[in-house]
Amino acid sequence: MKYKVAIITVSDKGSKGQREDLSGKVIEEMITPWAEVVSYRIIPDEKDLIKQTIIDEVDRADLILTNGGTGLHPRDVTPDATLEIIDKEVPGIAEAMRFAGLAKTKTAMLSRAVAGIKGKTLVINLPGSPKAVRECLEVIIDAIPHAIDKLKGDPSECSR
Repeated sequence: MKYKVAIITVSDKGSKGQREDLSGKVIEEMITPWAEVVSYRIIPDEKDLIKQTIIDEVDRADLILTNGGTGLHPRDVTPDATLEIIDKEVPGIAEAMRFAGLAKTKTAMLSRAVAGIKGKTLVINLPGSPKAVRECLEVIIDAIPHAIDKLKGDPSECSR
């Protein structure tokens, strides 16, 4: 069974066609063995638009992966938008990405990425650079199908 995934790239320059979206392509490449991309959007760093875009994708996707806007720049508002619309936070996902990132660069601790649940959809913020997207997704990718199955009501035990 393929999971349905929406990719939302949050980038002012990308949304204007001034920068190629390499990070979204990395996400697509990494998830296609087990997922189908049902939506791929590039939007500017606008909090209300990020919120509305995530909400719009919830009914069609099992997983929403955002990339970009997770840092400290004043325009980085993806985590803020995500926190305002999710029903529950899943902090272990972002913690795992930050922890693994610290082994590669001390600036990983500056990530404000969050993960959570909206309805029966898992929402995960990834960083904006292709290298960081790959490194973060590698850390969490094996747990994502299990998380989606649980959200869909899989009654099997989590421990093995």
